[in-house]
Amino acid sequence: MKKILFIGYSVTLVALTIFSYAFIDQHLLYYASFYSGFAFINRLTTTALYCFFIVLLFIFYFLFIRLLKQKKLSVKDIKVLIGMTCLLLLFSYPAMLSYDIFNYIATAKVLFFYHENPFVIMPIAFLGDPLLAFTHAANKVALYGPVWIVLTGVPYLLGGGNFFLTLMSFKILVVLFYLLTLFVLWQFTKNPSTILLFGLNPLVVLETLTSNHNDIVMMFFTLFAFLLIKQKKYLFAFCFFVLSILIKYATIFLLPVFLFTLWQSYRQKTIDWKKSFFFSTLAMLAIFFLSPLREELYPWYAIWFLPFAFLTEKKILLYFSIAMSFGLLLRYIPFMYLGTYFGPTPLIRIVVTGIPLFIAGLLLLFQHKLLKKR
Repeated sequence: MKKILFIGYSVTLVALTIFSYAFIDQHLLYYASFYSGFAFINRLTTTALYCFFIVLLFIFYFLFIRLLKQKKLSVKDIKVLIGMTCLLLLFSYPAMLSYDIFNYIATAKVLFFYHENPFVIMPIAFLGDPLLAFTHAANKVALYGPVWIVLTGVPYLLGGGNFFLTLMSFKILVVLFYLLTLFVLWQFTKNPSTILLFGLNPLVVLETLTSNHNDIVMMFFTLFAFLLIKQKKYLFAFCFFVLSILIKYATIFLLPVFLFTLWQSYRQKTIDWKKSFFFSTLAMLAIFFLSPLREELYPWYAIWFLPFAFLTEKKILLYFSIAMSFGLLLRYIPFMYLGTYFGPTPLIRIVVTGIPLFIAGLLLLFQHKLLKKR
C-alpha cells in the first residue's frame, strides 16, 4: 500500500510539472518552443485538470496523515516524500499560478545589473529589456523589503545573465528555505506529524515549490528567531526577527508575541510554547485577513500562519488550516475558467473559499456531538 502511494504521488507530481507548462506566456520568448497556449484556449479543460490535481494532492495528503497515525510511515519515509516533492517540482513552470518570480528577477536586475535603487526606479524604466515582455509588475518599485532584495542578488548573480540559470537559481533558493523551515519546525517538536502537515500541505507545496513565493523565506527567519529564543540567544533572535520583517513586513504583527516570549525566556520563566504559537497564529491570521485592505487575499499568504497553526497541535486549528488551504487553492478557478478578475469572479472566489471551511466546521461539530454521546 505504502509503495503504491509513493509511486502514485510521484507520478502525480510529474504530471503536475508537465501540466504547469500549459500556462507559458506567449511573450516569454525564452520558452517559445514550449508555448502552446493550451491554458488560455482550453479554459474548461485546464480548469478541470487543475481541480483534478488539487483534489488528488489532498487525497495523498490525507492518506499520508492516516499512514502516519497508523505508524506505517516513518521519519525516513517523510524525508523521501519531501525530497521527491522538491526534486520533481523544481522543474515545474513557476508562473502557472503567479508571475511573482519574474518580478523578483526584474527587481534584482534593477539593482545588480543596472545599479539603480529598486525602491525608486521601476523595471519598466529600462525600455527594451527582454524581461518587460512578461513581467506583470514592471510598473512598480520594489514591493518587498531590503533583505529580500539583497538575497535575490545571490541567484541573480549565479545566473550569470542566462535566463534559464537565473530562474533555476531563484527556484533553488526558495527550495532551500523551504527545507530550512522544515528543519526549524523539527527542532521545535521532533514530531514527524508537524513536518508532514506543513511540508506536504498542497498549498505550501504549490505556492512554495511551484510558484516559488518568498513568504517561506520570511517565515524561516521568523521561526528561527523563536528557536533562538528557546536556545537563549536573545540578540541573535532579535536580529533574525528584524530580518524577517525586512523580507515582506507582515511579521511585524508578531512583534508583541515575540517580545513577550523573549521577555519570558530572559526572566527565566517557563515558556508555554504551544500558547506562544497559538497567539502567533492569531497574529498572523489577523494580518492575513486584513491583507485585502491593501490588495487582495492571495492564497500564498496562508504560509504566514500555517506553520504556527500546526505547531499548536490544536484540532480546531488543524481542521481550519487544512480547509483554508483547500479553499484558497480553489480561488484560482474562476479566473482560470473565465479569464477575468471582474464579473462573477470575486463572488465565486468567496464562495469556493468558504465551502471547505463550512464542511470542516460541520465535521468538527459532528465529532463533538459524537464524543458527547459516548
